[in-house]
Amino acid sequence: MKFADEGSEDSLRALNLILAAWDEGEETGLAPELMAYAALFTALSDLIDIYGEDAVASLARGLERRVQSGEFTIPHTRQ
Repeated sequence: MKFADEGSEDSLRALNLILAAWDEGEETGLAPELMAYAALFTALSDLIDIYGEDAVASLARGLERRVQSGEFTIPHTRQ
């Protein structure tokens, strides 16, 4: 199974759309954790439609290592 190229121009456009929607949600007062759960549900549902449950389960199993290694941790600076 091959997932979309994370560095492609389309991937960057998609990320920018998601970030804009996230900003809009924050501006309307939605809690970030609610948006995160909705985004995860939507992403997993769409990936299952495209790749199937077994492939997405395999992807999800690999997420634990990636999370623990800090791949998704964004350093925050105080201003």
